[in-house]
Amino acid sequence: MKKFITMVLLLGLFGASLYFRDEVIDFLVDNVSNINKEATKLENNAFSRKDNYKYIQLTDNFKVNNIQDIKNVYYTIFNSGMTKFTFYCSNTYDDCIDDINYISNNQKLLSHINNYVPVFNTFKNVETEFDSLGKITVSTILTYNDETVINVVNNKINEIIKEKINDNQTDKEKIKIIHDYIINNAKYDSDRSDKKVTKYHSDIAYGPLIEGYAICGGYADTMKLFLDKLNIPNFKISSENHVWNAVYVDNNWLHLDLTWDDPVTSTGEDVLEYDYFLITTDELEKLEQEQHNFDKDIYLELTEKDA
Repeated sequence: MKKFITMVLLLGLFGASLYFRDEVIDFLVDNVSNINKEATKLENNAFSRKDNYKYIQLTDNFKVNNIQDIKNVYYTIFNSGMTKFTFYCSNTYDDCIDDINYISNNQKLLSHINNYVPVFNTFKNVETEFDSLGKITVSTILTYNDETVINVVNNKINEIIKEKINDNQTDKEKIKIIHDYIINNAKYDSDRSDKKVTKYHSDIAYGPLIEGYAICGGYADTMKLFLDKLNIPNFKISSENHVWNAVYVDNNWLHLDLTWDDPVTSTGEDVLEYDYFLITTDELEKLEQEQHNFDKDIYLELTEKDA
């Protein structure tokens, strides 16, 4: 009799499980799959900063609820200097995997986010892995992954600041001193830009500071490193084929393009110009629009009119 009752109960449970199978599956997905949903502990390195912008902000929410949350997490990861980080989709975020797929395959968008990141923490390559349960792992290879290069560049910047910068100078005066120093001590690397011949590390700060050659990426990285050291708000800004700096000075966000202030001359003569030194977006667009055609939906600070 007991065996019969047990069999009836088992059959009943089996039948109930079939009848409510969809509910059971949903329960397992929502609960069992969440047992180990703990994001990687965020660890900021010595180069990370606490800078937030209109387009992108640092976050401590690693269970994302919308596409802006995802962008903020990417920025937070890049800013920290961590080369591997795992976060998760919220259970209520139905489009999460679609949005992750979109962002992770949008290298242009990721590069724009990278422009806000401290130079030594910027990535050279980024890959994203994700599964249907909403686990996302971001892995990066840093642009500055050679500790010797970082130390040499850092020491050089500290040396220049100690020699040329003092507390009596205004931010604009400090920026001009650094602008002039970089241009006077570096030449535009035409071989790399025009002939695709790589002799120098001209695409990073080591080129202009140590080797004396730069392309736009090297100029912009170097300027940003100085601006961060001087605690002057800034970020890099890029168009399709060019990158320069945006700087907050005298209550305005302004453009600063060292590449175009260090023109290549037919005679080989070194020239220092100020056409692109701390100018508004209106002024920039009157000078040149093709190479400086930036995305105004991302670099929102530069769309504001002067205060």
